Amino acid sequence: MDLTQGTREEKTGRAKKMMLWFGIISLIMSFMGWTSAFIVSSSRPDWLSDFRLPNAFIISTVVIVVSSITFLLAKKSLKNGQHKVTSLWLLVTLVLGVVFIYNQFAGFRQIIDLGYNFTGPTSNVTMSYIYLIALVHILHVVAGLICLLVVIYNHFKQKYSATNMLGFELAATFWHFIDILWVYLFLFLYFVR
Repeated sequence: MDLTQGTREEKTGRAKKMMLWFGIISLIMSFMGWTSAFIVSSSRPDWLSDFRLPNAFIISTVVIVVSSITFLLAKKSLKNGQHKVTSLWLLVTLVLGVVFIYNQFAGFRQIIDLGYNFTGPTSNVTMSYIYLIALVHILHVVAGLICLLVVIYNHFKQKYSATNMLGFELAATFWHFIDILWVYLFLFLYFVR
């Protein structure tokens, strides 16, 4: 298929999707670097190999997986022309995103209650990696929430339809990516010692 063919709108859509995928690939590379550094650092003598992730991180993992499902349901509703149902699923997805971030910070509180801070005399290299990886991911969830707010605004302005879903699809792709990324990070931090 010649990428130069098609209407201006089709070319713009392909370009936006390509830019999103370039961004996603760069994020994958960044997180792979941090998880690789985590593995290399695990040979240090001061590494905590018996640490368990806080329960709040488990809850947040379930919440973010459910949020991907609700975003899929919103997309399906939009394709079926169900405006109110789409609105409902988008708002549920937004709430779940906020609940995810709340649980992440609850997890940080649980780590601090165990006596481990991000830096300073009560810090540990293992915990610093966990803080760093989770905080950077939270920043990306915040970016996803901003995208979701734009989608909700545009949806209420009735800018999307079954045949015009580009912005909706871009936001959904990014949201599913950050959800899958967290599941990977959670499993990595849970099992790699």
